[in-house]
Amino acid sequence: MPLDQELMTERGRWITVEGARTHNLRNVSVRVPKRRLTVFTGVSGSGKSSLAFDTIASEAERLVTGTYPTFVRNRLPQHPPADVDRLDGLVFTTIVDQRRFTGNARSTVGTASDIAPLLRLLFSRVASPSAGPSPAYSFNDPSGMCPACEGLGVVDDIDLDALLDRSRSLREGAVRFPAFAPGTYRWKRLVHAGLVDPDVPLGQLPDAKVDALLHAEGLRLDNPDPEYPRHGTFDGIIPRMRNSYLRKAPSHLTDEEQHGLAQVVVRATCRDCGGARLNAAARNSLIDSRSIADWSDLPVSELRDIVATVRQPTAAPLVRAIRERLDTLEAVGLGYVSLSRESGTLSGGEAQRVKIVRHLGSSLSDVCYVFDEPSTGLHPHDVHRLLELLTKLRDAHNTILVVEHHPAVIAAADHVIDLGPGGGVHGGSVRFEGRPDALMAADTETGRVLRTPIHLKERPRPARGTVTITKAGGHNLRDVTVDVPLGVLTAVSGVAGSGKTTLMAGELPRQHPDFIVVDQAPLRGGVRSTPATALGIAEALRAVFSKATGLHPSWFSANGRGACPACNGRGVIVTDLAFLDDVQTDCDACGGTRFNPTTLAATLHDRNIADLLALNAARAADLLAEHSAIACRLRWLDRVGLGYLPIGQGLDTLSGGERQRLLLARHLADSYSHSDSDAGTGTADHLRIVLDEPTAGLHGSDVDRLLALFDDLVDAGATLVLIEHNQRVIAHADHVIDIGPGAGFNGGTIVFQGTPADLATDPVSITGQYLRGATSARAPDRRQHTTPGTGTVKRR
Repeated sequence: MPLDQELMTERGRWITVEGARTHNLRNVSVRVPKRRLTVFTGVSGSGKSSLAFDTIASEAERLVTGTYPTFVRNRLPQHPPADVDRLDGLVFTTIVDQRRFTGNARSTVGTASDIAPLLRLLFSRVASPSAGPSPAYSFNDPSGMCPACEGLGVVDDIDLDALLDRSRSLREGAVRFPAFAPGTYRWKRLVHAGLVDPDVPLGQLPDAKVDALLHAEGLRLDNPDPEYPRHGTFDGIIPRMRNSYLRKAPSHLTDEEQHGLAQVVVRATCRDCGGARLNAAARNSLIDSRSIADWSDLPVSELRDIVATVRQPTAAPLVRAIRERLDTLEAVGLGYVSLSRESGTLSGGEAQRVKIVRHLGSSLSDVCYVFDEPSTGLHPHDVHRLLELLTKLRDAHNTILVVEHHPAVIAAADHVIDLGPGGGVHGGSVRFEGRPDALMAADTETGRVLRTPIHLKERPRPARGTVTITKAGGHNLRDVTVDVPLGVLTAVSGVAGSGKTTLMAGELPRQHPDFIVVDQAPLRGGVRSTPATALGIAEALRAVFSKATGLHPSWFSANGRGACPACNGRGVIVTDLAFLDDVQTDCDACGGTRFNPTTLAATLHDRNIADLLALNAARAADLLAEHSAIACRLRWLDRVGLGYLPIGQGLDTLSGGERQRLLLARHLADSYSHSDSDAGTGTADHLRIVLDEPTAGLHGSDVDRLLALFDDLVDAGATLVLIEHNQRVIAHADHVIDIGPGAGFNGGTIVFQGTPADLATDPVSITGQYLRGATSARAPDRRQHTTPGTGTVKRR
């Protein structure tokens, strides 16, 4: 065969990677089969994402971007060339990751999944009386949005009693908002406008004067002070706050501004539209007595049946397309969500599944789709349905790359690439390539986990008392009363949307405030925050460098004197694209380190502050062993399974599971007092923690390590409640509370309470069925369960 023909044949069959060195990869060379489902496995930090995302997908995106005109190219994400000797056979690539949707209040599940446009078109053709063409049914279009709330469904108003301290004068800081604090630019404009005497308390001023101070717009001032701008026009406090703060996305506000708004802004449902977001014409246009807003508020599982009742022949193609997408949402475990739910409220796993729905409707083929742990947040029952969708996408002549830990996903792969042997500096090598059944026998951590059976706990710990959740009725909970045991490890299971989080992360801490919740919500602190700042060791690190070098501590802060002047200490240059997502590129001046040359020249143990922040938690703890307070907090990161994580990595790059484990490490570090550097000594009687899916993103071996930490905490007296789907965790628990039997309106009741062994023999619980299939042990039938719908525990 001629060489050119041979190369074309290879390009048609394989994505070829030679000598990849991205992040911790060690000259990795692999061939990834096209039009197949390939799963990348390995322990956390082993290099899976570095190979699949940061090498293959990133380089494919970079090459595609290079084909666009310069004007377009400059407005797309910029990727540097991959650190690889050769990449061949790349195709158009789409990344489907777990990044949450942006906090745009106008984005909903319906718009994000591209179902909303289909609903609008259907209503424009079928509903009566017609409101007009499809934009007339959109809350994002002026022809359809409610004029009172501008299509948001809520109205933000400023609480004047919270905003104003009428016992103070303007000069004394009568306006309780950071932008109007004494000495600020806006404060000076109020003081020098000449509208009121700035030294008289607001409560003593005439009402008309105060009203002008608050509400005036474009007012021509008669006698402003010389310090006032020459244009001489004045806008009051309220218009300025609305234009500068209320109409901005939260991501464009500082933490101080967001906190200030939270103190003075009251959000209420729009009285005109009742939260429907639409104007009267759209709300009054009905199909079988329901408006498009009514449809959007229904759970997907119910809306599917409603859509099927539309029988008009002209609407048949639309009905079919809508049903297909709703069926897909149901199949990926999102039947409990409504299309009107704001997309920014979805978890990372939920957001990823919505993106899957959008791609499944595509007519493109020969596309490479790269998925980041799509099984996250899914019950085993839903994982099998997810696999059906991934194989459907593959069978449409696409290449599917999946970074995953779930055994069922690995087993369904056509090809597996296992990396390791460890994480961080101990990973980055290909340990196995081949079929999933061959991986079972391989001498790797993944192979060991796959072939090691899950064992049900034989001797559950006895509870040391209980607390009772009484008559819980939030969301889909049905007047649930349940006992939560103390001093043991409790797993709370059930399909996605069954009510687990509502009950345990909502009702339990509300009724018993001594329980704290560690979930996967974004960490506070913004784009400049890192694990070092989240752990509370950033100031201590700066003090250590200051003592060693003689420079002031502020030189070692990327938010202070040490900041790179080009990027202001962010490490990236951000391009604001208005209504599109911002584009970030690494700062060329500092190489992404965030620090200026003076700071980078100062070293401790032959490392500058940027070098130290680039170390993972385990290595940083060893380097700073003589500083026990710092080293101890860093070792908590290692204990919760984040020992591979660079302590200076941006929090906005962490997965939901990593953020949660970082929060757990911080809480444990705060809760313990140590005389040495060993994390985890002492009593933990005071700890009562609810963790929402703490094993998300963890390899099976890392799950075992985290369970060992949980055992140590419980043995020391702690009470842990884990909201989980992972069967290793459920089998390891002392007590299981299973919620269901289904999701949404079909959930919200206690299906089972008891030991894992009893759960595995329960004929009612879906969780029990899958646990029974994953374990080899059996137990006698001594279970407790409830009759679905009652929420009352019965024993039999």
